[in-house]
Amino acid sequence: MLEQDIERVLFTEEALRARVGELAQQINRDLAGKEPVLISVLRGSFIFMADLVRAIELPCRVDFMAVSSYGSGTTSSGQVKITKDLSESIEGRDVLVVEDILDSGNTLSYLLKLLQARRPASIRLCTLLDKPSRRTKPIQADYVGFQVEDLFVVGYGLDYAERYRNLPYIGILKPRVYEGE
Repeated sequence: MLEQDIERVLFTEEALRARVGELAQQINRDLAGKEPVLISVLRGSFIFMADLVRAIELPCRVDFMAVSSYGSGTTSSGQVKITKDLSESIEGRDVLVVEDILDSGNTLSYLLKLLQARRPASIRLCTLLDKPSRRTKPIQADYVGFQVEDLFVVGYGLDYAERYRNLPYIGILKPRVYEGE
C-alpha cells in the first residue's frame, strides 16, 4: 500500500545493512576504549539507531531526545523545539548523536550547542543521510551513511506526515503525495 507512493528505491535493505556495519566499524575504531552514550534524535533515527547499536562492539549507553523544526511540513520552520530531553547527564561522557538526516543544519546546530553546554568529554555526529545542498548552518557530520541530492526521501525511519517510517528501504516519495502543501 505505501509502496504505491514511492517513485523509486534509493537505498535497499541490503545497502543500508552494509553501510550501517561500516559505520559501526569506524565508530568502534574511533571510540576504542571508551563507553559512548549514543543519543537518538527521535523519531526519524530510531531504526537507524537500533541497527547501529547492534553493530557497535563497544560497551555503550543509549538515550533519546525529541527535537523538531518541521512539524508536519516538508521544510524546516527554523523554530527548534525540544519535546523530550535526555534521561541522564552527559557531563564527562563521550557522546555520539545519531540522526536520520542532516539537511539545513538548523535543528542539529541548535542541538549540538545545547549538548556542548552540558560539558561532555566529546561530541560526535553520525547521520544516516547528508543533504549538503540544503545546508544553511556550518555543520558537518563525523560519520555519514550516504550523501543524497535534494530529494524527498522516506523509509527506514524517515517519514512524511508520520507515514512511511516502516518501509525497510529508503525511497523517493512521489511529488503528488506532498505537492498540495
